[in-house]
Amino acid sequence: MPEKIEIDAWKAAAPDTENEEVVNRLIKQFGLSTFTSSEKRRNDHPLFKRGIVIAHRDFKLIEDRILNRRPFIQMTGVACSGPMHIGHKVDIDLFLYFKSLGARSYYCAADIDGYVSRSDEKVPSLERAKEIAVDNVADALALGIDEKDVYMQSRKEPRYYEFAFELAKKFTFSTLYAIYGKDYSPGKHSANMLQYADILHQQLKEFNGPMPSLTGIGVDQDPHARAVRDIAAKLPYRFVSPSFIYFSFQPGLHMGNKMSSSEPSSTILFTDTPDQVRRKIRDAYSGGRDTLAEHRKLGGVPEKDRAFQILRYHHPDDKFVNDIYSRFKSGEMASGELKEIVIDFTNELIKRHQETKRRKLKAAEKIVLG
Repeated sequence: MPEKIEIDAWKAAAPDTENEEVVNRLIKQFGLSTFTSSEKRRNDHPLFKRGIVIAHRDFKLIEDRILNRRPFIQMTGVACSGPMHIGHKVDIDLFLYFKSLGARSYYCAADIDGYVSRSDEKVPSLERAKEIAVDNVADALALGIDEKDVYMQSRKEPRYYEFAFELAKKFTFSTLYAIYGKDYSPGKHSANMLQYADILHQQLKEFNGPMPSLTGIGVDQDPHARAVRDIAAKLPYRFVSPSFIYFSFQPGLHMGNKMSSSEPSSTILFTDTPDQVRRKIRDAYSGGRDTLAEHRKLGGVPEKDRAFQILRYHHPDDKFVNDIYSRFKSGEMASGELKEIVIDFTNELIKRHQETKRRKLKAAEKIVLG
């Protein structure tokens, strides 16, 4: 039975996933695999090249399908509990990359999950979860998700819900408590069964049938990955054990947290105005030195600089990002100059996104509400 330490260890490390020593220790502790140099070269994408994709479980199953041009499943989604932020873009960028390699792709707008697993203060009703879902789906479409790849958790086929109950019967409370701890509730239990159904149901004969599948997750979700892999082996459907790929969370703008809509001052939201973006980035934790003279002499620490991390996670040009890294690390570029570059880049990214999102709202409403 999994020990409670698992989820606590990952949660504690999540804000510090840019710390290579912490990540490597946890990868070893929980038995994840790292990518070989050849695997990284074959996956010519910034998330791989910049060390944001950090580990996997059974990725070879997926790579074999890609190399042999055979189909595989991938799924991801969003729990509809609040506004999306640029940290969510990492998951979608990874999703779009594997779609380009032939994945049969499914993006879940998890409105039921968003309602039953959150407090009434945050999501007071399923109706409110659907309102959030419209906004979330519009964001996803604006980021490049195809309309036909999106499904609503509350509007799935009956077989999906039957399957979720099948999964629920395979768990014991002691196992769930070991994974999730004393705060585990009936609402979270039902949300988890739907999450596991989201990952597995496409291997049912009514959908695609058994084949390798891939889900990209943040590193602190590994206990969920292990649970769903364990349950897949207990089912009478000859499922292929699902594969997972792990990315490090985008650090929040303040030291010691990750980007989260529950910490808006430390997060770039897709709803932010140019002034809000400017203020947040100017207040972000800096990897620069205390004085300009010291910075010129010793150089900056881009690994800790929250403004630079925005470029690392989101700027499409490797050469540009590497140049900024070198100039800041050498002390040639000061922290203020770096922040102004990042402000301009981020505001342009948010502006384009908001313009596209406005055009996608009607499509999002149709997906969510029918």
